[in-house]
Amino acid sequence: MNDRDFRTHAPGYWPEATPAEWNDWRWQMRHRITTLAQAEQHLRLTPAEREGLLLTAHKLAFAVTPHYFNLIEPDNPNCPIRRQVIPLPGEAVVTPGEMADPCGEDGHMPVPGLVHRYPDRVLLLVTDRCASYCRYCTRSRVVSGVGEQELETDFEAAFQYLEEHTEVRDVLLSGGDALLISDDKLRRILARLRAIPHIEFLRIGTRIPIFLPQRITPELCAMLREFHPLWMSVHVNHPRELTTEVRDALGRLADAGIPLGNQSVLLAGVNDDADTMRALIHKLLRSRVRPYYLYQCDLIHGSAHLRTSVAKGLEIIEALRGHTTGYAVPQYVIDAPGGGGKVPVSPGYVVYHDKEKVVLRNYEGRIFEYPEKPGDTSAVVRPGAILEY
Repeated sequence: MNDRDFRTHAPGYWPEATPAEWNDWRWQMRHRITTLAQAEQHLRLTPAEREGLLLTAHKLAFAVTPHYFNLIEPDNPNCPIRRQVIPLPGEAVVTPGEMADPCGEDGHMPVPGLVHRYPDRVLLLVTDRCASYCRYCTRSRVVSGVGEQELETDFEAAFQYLEEHTEVRDVLLSGGDALLISDDKLRRILARLRAIPHIEFLRIGTRIPIFLPQRITPELCAMLREFHPLWMSVHVNHPRELTTEVRDALGRLADAGIPLGNQSVLLAGVNDDADTMRALIHKLLRSRVRPYYLYQCDLIHGSAHLRTSVAKGLEIIEALRGHTTGYAVPQYVIDAPGGGGKVPVSPGYVVYHDKEKVVLRNYEGRIFEYPEKPGDTSAVVRPGAILEY
């Protein structure tokens, strides 16, 4: 593989760490940056950042692994890595439309910790802890131990519910981060799910390969291999997050036969321009990860300073579609507020549609006509539609 653009930042702010220590994920967890005083040792914090760090005991904890902390530019308050993990006082400001539970998960939870929002698939929340905490976290109400709610997953009730609901064919493990629990505990959960005959495949949603690539050990990969078909969605927002360590961790997962997709969140000052997004998706493909979703930032409390307009997201998708390989272009989605589920949003490529023809605009702005099938009684898509369900 071409190593262009991939680099290591180790040991960075931890010159005393031996290679064995640095590559031990438990050492990484023990040495996380978790306080204002620790952050100030290495970063030139702004007054707003200091204020934001003082608020973290009441909303969402502050924690960053050494691996990820090394990516932060110490003198640049606009660093795209910094904006994702260093809190700002805007987190305490609730603007109109924001919600504690923007995806409506609590209202679709038949048993504690199990979300059944779509007909044939469920979300199982296995832990409330992460290796590092994203400041735009859609589950900040339950994640990190300082939010307004506690996650109390009833695993036995969840397994019983799944055994009784034969329409469920797909289980997504998340949290928190499912890969933060021990190999043995994760194996027990996966084995119990795999024993349910109508569950066809399993998925894990995780940011661990990016925050804590040392956790992706050969032993973990060998264990996960036992439970195929098993898929994994990772979460990379900026090309600098794809270090050599992250690339190698993703490679170990791919070598274990796990298909990898990426879910990015569109964030102001992080990835809200076409050049950054193009660099990210190309680097993901070189890391054997398929760009899957680009999420409009959820309307979580205190997220206004990190959200962009939907128009910006459409602009970025239009700059990608047709200008790079289709494998690289993620689907732009809005998780409809209050529990409506993911709604794909696309630029207006359908200019006009009636019973005789579809008028299309391609990526270059050229217009084409495609004849409609005679006698088709399907509903007609009207001009200007940009939502594809």
